[in-house]
Amino acid sequence: MAESRNAGRSLEVLRAEAAEEIAVIVEHRCRQGDDPWEFMHLIPTVDEQVVLILRAEAIEVDSRIEHRAGGRTQHPSSGSGTVHGEEYHRLRRIALAHPELSSAVWKLMGAIPESR
Repeated sequence: MAESRNAGRSLEVLRAEAAEEIAVIVEHRCRQGDDPWEFMHLIPTVDEQVVLILRAEAIEVDSRIEHRAGGRTQHPSSGSGTVHGEEYHRLRRIALAHPELSSAVWKLMGAIPESR
């Protein structure tokens, strides 16, 4: 399993970073004149934001690994090569590394749009 460059951060630190990001998003939307009653249900929870942060870092690490691997192919059962398989394994790694985030991972499993 590939480790991100910030793998040493504790869950408490990750949650603090996520809470700060959410606060910035809410403040930005309010300054734009958006009504909090209309958008707050769309804002991720702190744990969901932590999963999104870890997911973004995992995508970065995975892309560096793919770049280094060049043309080598992986076994079809690895899930590589399919967006859903790669996404499932990426999120599963997050849930295994941080069991406290499992419910947020499973909630986001079907909600994260295809980005690749």
